[in-house]
Amino acid sequence: MIESTDVTPETACPIAPVVDVVFSRWTTPILWCLNEYGRQRFGELARRITSITPKVLTQRLRQLERDGLVTRTYHAEVPPRVEYEISDLGRSLGPLFAAIADWSPNLTEVEKARATYDRCHSSNGL
Repeated sequence: MIESTDVTPETACPIAPVVDVVFSRWTTPILWCLNEYGRQRFGELARRITSITPKVLTQRLRQLERDGLVTRTYHAEVPPRVEYEISDLGRSLGPLFAAIADWSPNLTEVEKARATYDRCHSSNGL
């Protein structure tokens, strides 16, 4: 039996580390864009994900490269050119993303549940 002091996010939920890697704030949109549109330059990604700042995009791309989910190719040209592409490891997330996309119509039910909850709890003063 695990005592309460031995419970970590990983033991309580073994997928927690996966969620940390794959579903951080900007990781999913970056991986989605690279998977859907193929190899892209920094500016192309920035145009597709309009609300991300250049600093955060740089940080997330570096982390994704470190995690092995994205490859970075530097072309020694004038001017220099850098391209990002989803790796085979990153591409292996495709079925997971497809399953989430298939589930996304349920968001209307989530919105209904939230509205019901809010109506119930706002009238009771909770």
